[in-house]
Order: sequence, then C-alpha cells, then structure tokens
Amino acid sequence: MASNSNISELQQNAKERLRIISGHLQKPANREQLRVSANECKAEAADRSLEKTGTIPKRRQETLKWNGWGYNDSKFMFNKKGQAEFTGKRYRLSGMVLPALREWFEKTFGASLEHKTPARSALNPSEVPPPILNEGFVQDLKGTAIPFSHEAEDRIFRAHGHCLHEVFALREGKFERVPDLVVWPNCHNEVEKIVELACKHNICVMPFGGGTSVSNAVECPSDEKRTILSLDTSQMNRILWIDEKNLTAHVEAGIVGQDLERLLNESGYCTGHEPDSMEFSTLGGWVATRASGMKKNIYGNIEDLVVHIRMVTPRGVIEKSCQGPRMSTGPDIYHFIMGSEGTLGVVTEVTIKIRPIPEYQKYGSVVFPNFDQGVACLREVAKQRCAPASIRLMDNEQFQFGHALKPQVSSIFTSFLDGLKKFYITKFKGFDPNQLCVATLLFEGDREKVLQHEKQVYDIAAKFGGLAAGEDNGQRGYMLTFVIAYLRDLGMDYYVIGESFETSVPWDRVLDLCSNVKERIIRECKEKGVQFPPLSTCRVTQTYDAGACVYFYFAFNYRGLGDPIHVYDQIEHAAREEILANGGSLSHHHGVGKLRKHWLQETISDVGLGMLRSVKEYVDPNNIFGNRNLL
Repeated sequence: MASNSNISELQQNAKERLRIISGHLQKPANREQLRVSANECKAEAADRSLEKTGTIPKRRQETLKWNGWGYNDSKFMFNKKGQAEFTGKRYRLSGMVLPALREWFEKTFGASLEHKTPARSALNPSEVPPPILNEGFVQDLKGTAIPFSHEAEDRIFRAHGHCLHEVFALREGKFERVPDLVVWPNCHNEVEKIVELACKHNICVMPFGGGTSVSNAVECPSDEKRTILSLDTSQMNRILWIDEKNLTAHVEAGIVGQDLERLLNESGYCTGHEPDSMEFSTLGGWVATRASGMKKNIYGNIEDLVVHIRMVTPRGVIEKSCQGPRMSTGPDIYHFIMGSEGTLGVVTEVTIKIRPIPEYQKYGSVVFPNFDQGVACLREVAKQRCAPASIRLMDNEQFQFGHALKPQVSSIFTSFLDGLKKFYITKFKGFDPNQLCVATLLFEGDREKVLQHEKQVYDIAAKFGGLAAGEDNGQRGYMLTFVIAYLRDLGMDYYVIGESFETSVPWDRVLDLCSNVKERIIRECKEKGVQFPPLSTCRVTQTYDAGACVYFYFAFNYRGLGDPIHVYDQIEHAAREEILANGGSLSHHHGVGKLRKHWLQETISDVGLGMLRSVKEYVDPNNIFGNRNLL
C-alpha cells in the first residue's frame, strides 16, 4: 500500500486546494442551486442490521440457485402433462405454458423426456474442500469487525461463474479449488483495510461481484497454495450522490444493474446500460470487463459512460484528481482499469453518466427474406447513424428458437391473427419459413422524435425487403433476453449442453464469419462423435460505424459421449479459432478471463502483452490479486 510520506503529501496538497477554492463556495442568492444528494459510508453505521440491502442478499443462497442460473423460484420445466412452462412470478413469461417448446427441443436435439439426468438437489457441505486459513490474517480481519465467513455454502457460491464446465461440475457435486474465506466490505475504506491486511499476510484476493462471468474469471487457480479470499462487493450497493447539474452519479461498485436503474428511476434518471445479465451483474464487474449493453446505440458502452473510477490496489488507491469529461494527460489510466478483470485491484466507486428517463419508448420488429438482406439493412442503418436504442438481427435458427418460446394463446382471435400474419408473409410475400429472419427494435426518447426515427428505420428496412412485424414481437424478443439463460439448465436435465460466445467484426466480414463459424461447429461436432445434429445459431446484437457484434449459441445432445465437457471444449476452441481466422475479435464484451487468455498475445501483440505485464508487476508485485486472468 502507499507509504505514510506519500499520504501526507497528498493531504497537504488537498488542504492547499481547499484553501484556494474556499472563497468560491459562497454563491449569490439568485444563482441556481446545485442539487446533490449524498450518503455517508455504511461502515460508520452503529447497527449493520439496519442497513439497506439490495435485491441480491448477502447470503446469495437465500435467493439464487447454487448450481444453475438465476433465481431459485424461476426455471423452465416440463410439467406432468409433458408441456413446457416457466415457473415463478418474476418475469412476463412466468407461469405460462409454452406449447411449442417440447416439439422444438426434441426435434432439434434428438432429445427425449424419458432420458433425464437431473442435477443434485442440494449442496453437501462435507464434499467441499476444507478451507486453507492463514490464522494471522484471520485474527487481524476479526479486529476490523468486517463480516467474513468460511462456511462451505458461502464459499461455493463464490467459486464459480457461469461457464458450461463450471455449472456442469456443480450439478454433479464436483468441487476443486474454492475460496477459503468470503469477506463483505461495506465501503471503500473497508476495502483498503482488507487489501492492506492481504499484503501483510500474503493472501490471494479475488474480487467477486455478480458472479455472472462466462470466461472462468472467478474460478480459483487449482495450484494456489495461499489462502484465497473472495472479496464480495455486494454490500457496497448505494448511490453516494446524484449531481443533477452535470448529470452524473457517484455509485458504489457492488450495486447490481437492476438496483442501479431502480434507484436512479426514483429520482427520474437512468444509465441506459442494460447488459443481458443486468439483473445480477454489478457496476464494478462492468468496468472490470469492459461491458456492453443492449441500448449502447444511445447510451454507449461502459467506457463511454464512466467519468471517474476509484480502485484499491496493493500500491494504494488509483483515481484521477478531477471529474472532468476529458483529459489530455498521457495514456488514460482508466483504460488500464477497464478490462483488468480483477488482476490489479478492486474497483470500489464509479462516477457514471446518467440521463433523464426517456419520455417515450416503443418496440418494433422487422422480418426479412433472409439473413443477408437483414445484415445489409443493419449496415445501412449504421451508415446513416440512425440506429435505435437497440437493433438485433436473429438468423433463421434463432427465429425458430424464439418462436418455440411463444406462450400459449388464450384468445381464438389472437391465434387467428397470428395465422393470418404467417400466411401473409410466407404465401403472399413469398418468404421461405426456413430462410427468413427477424430484427427486434427498441426506440427511446422524445415521442415526436421517436416516431420520426421509427419511420426512417422502417423506410430503410423496406429497401432491403423488410416487412414491419409489429410491436409485440419486438417487446417479446427483448423480454426473452432475460429468461433465455435459464434454458441451459433445462437442457442439462436432458443430456443437452450448450453455451454462448461473442465477437466483434468489420462489416465486410460479418456474413462470412457467421456462416463459417456455424458450419465449423457442425463439422466439429460430427468429427468429435456427437451423435445428433447440433444447434448452431447467431444474431447481430450491436452495430457500429465500422462493424458489428455477433453473438453465437451452440448446443448438442451429448448422449453416448464419455467426456462431453472435453468434447465441448474442443468444439468451442475450434469455433474461436474460426472467428479469429475470419477477422473477428477475441471478445466484444465477455472479456478474456482464463478461458480465452491463450489467444491474448496473438490478439494484442507481444509488446502489448508486455505492457500489461509491466503494469501488473508494478501495481501488484506480489500477485495479491492472483486470479490469473488475462496474463
């Protein structure tokens, strides 16, 4: 940590600047008053039990699954009648029967409800490896009064993200290296104390936010002999202040996306940053992985939203001296922090841009004769810089998949209209049901401008053979974003494993990349002995001036395979090689973690990797933050 002499010098500088500006703090009576709301550090509260908590509790097991995605009460299942349904009450799809899902599931994967492989229903704490405890560290930690635990359940919940092999192992009750301790700081100052003690006792610290990683980022290194401390930021979940003059908010990094938006909405604001995982992922995690949201066309990616970052490292605290919108002071140190994936320190506080809640929101959808024309339309929309808040293009396989998730229609009239639309598109307009694809749209802003914007986009779509397909389809497509992750758990109950991965690619390579990667997956499955045809599908999810983000899903029935996870890893590796060979990036927003670091040197060059190593060696010479991501 920073030396006392350095701290003293900083304090003296701060006092001098306060003296200089003190005369400017008296505002004239008629000057507009700056509205700022602020909160003190929760660690100073006399009674921690009275502190406000977020949606996700400290004991995550009270709300979330220990061996699958999302909430305990929400899942896809086949009921006693053999019909698919989605349980719970949290989502628009909750409690609904999905009459087409079973047929699609069995036809696509060759699966059968008779062949079931259920997960373990409960965690057996005795099977969890015992903690390796540094007694000196534990005693010093007790002296800080910061809550911590070494109970098996708390440790297991922070031992994994949501990569396929991590969840598969949990379902089978297989545990390797897991954190030895979990600690819950309440504010920045407590993080400083924890990191100082970790440096003193040579403890391995692994920051933990929402646990939604799909890059092995929170998986413990199997050969780590030191005590591994999972630093859970979930109790650092408050908005510290809102500055309505500059439209910024200063927020603790452990807040999850849904809580951040809810609290800002109460004051009339939003960030507009909505990654697919926003229910569970955290602000700090977004910063640490360079996250992207569904509505980035209006609000930007995380690097566009961040104004100020505060991070605790073994060398001390990193932050800039002011919160100006831009600085020309050498390379931007925040770009060493964004994407650092927990290797340099813990992000504790972030100042982020906010905007007033949009006056008007409207969904939409467009059906295209084929994927090529859909991509051409998205390219033109990007070229004219008129993309709505969200525009996403699904290929035909994903369209069929989405159609299988359509709830049971209760109205004969609604069913008739659906049939009429299908007849119009396929028979009257001549669209091939096995070729057509659909783009979902979301417009936000001033009502009049939204309607003008909507007309502009639909006019462009028409030039590429696109037909307006209604608001309901657009809204349903957007809603499915938050429930689709639950489907993998259903698949694994019936010998089907799958995963998603993404890339960014220049516009002139989009079509070739999509086609070649999907074909490579199908070919690899056949060569590796997969007995049933796989699902290999993609969608274009974000657009830019110079390219797009492409998101892939693939899944297969693994019955008959001796080591399905090994086969899956080989296929995913081949798919990533194909992406890179076709001009795609290593990752658009999932990050590198340990899963993709094999390709990092190739991606950023020998010198680039050396630069990252040099920063790591200076900031963390003893590898206190030893999760081994990136490097």
